[in-house]
Amino acid sequence: MGNLVVVGVDGSSSSLVAAEAAAREARRRRAELRVVYAFSWPVRPMYAPLDPSPFNRLVHDAAQRARSVAPEVEVAEAVVTGDAVAVLEAESRAADLVVVGSRGMGGFIGMLLGSTAVSLAAHSQCPVLVVREEPVGAGPIVLGVDGSPGGEKAVEFAFAEAALRGAEIVAVHAWLPDYAPVGTGVESAERLLAQALAGRTERYPDVTVRHEVASGETREVLIEASRTAQLVVVGARGRGGFAGLLLGSVSQAVLHHAHCPVAVVRGRA
Repeated sequence: MGNLVVVGVDGSSSSLVAAEAAAREARRRRAELRVVYAFSWPVRPMYAPLDPSPFNRLVHDAAQRARSVAPEVEVAEAVVTGDAVAVLEAESRAADLVVVGSRGMGGFIGMLLGSTAVSLAAHSQCPVLVVREEPVGAGPIVLGVDGSPGGEKAVEFAFAEAALRGAEIVAVHAWLPDYAPVGTGVESAERLLAQALAGRTERYPDVTVRHEVASGETREVLIEASRTAQLVVVGARGRGGFAGLLLGSVSQAVLHHAHCPVAVVRGRA
């Protein structure tokens, strides 16, 4: 992992907001920012080669937006040939964080989230931050906790991010009493939450953490909590996921419906 934040841009207003958010993330990490635009050359011979200069201008404009937010951050610009998801997945191999907007160019009316954001969250080799165009408040970081081994990296990311932002964490574990195994109760849910967070408070003594055990569907609980949050952090996969599924149903639901930016932490393969 390098000291690098990557942002994918495509000229949309959503990607310009992403460039600004990425600049803030790079400043917090004292990292370099790399602004990337991916495009595919036409494959049919009837097309003449494209002039890449408009794409260079597009990247430069996004980079300038980033520099206006964090002038102290070193910003690099890149136009890369290839599918957007494949290009950004490759970029993620050397990055600490990849940032994208929730909607891109050519999105269908009524779609809450662009296909690039969903696919990248499923394939990236580092955490992915998906930002929205709506203003972000100064609320807590909401961390979805399910006790799964795969969720440990999401917990670590949330604590590190809270330390960088000076933010409080609300660690949420949702459960359905009607479907809980016999002999288990809210005490078991509280114990699971405490175990998942064990050791982090010692490593991050300045981060305040609130434990919240909520009754309900996990996706609904997290989406509701996102209304007053500055960020929601979830793992890419949770308990009960189907083998081969790269992005769990809870993660997808939160990506689509959260009211604030969402970080999906898949970790490295």
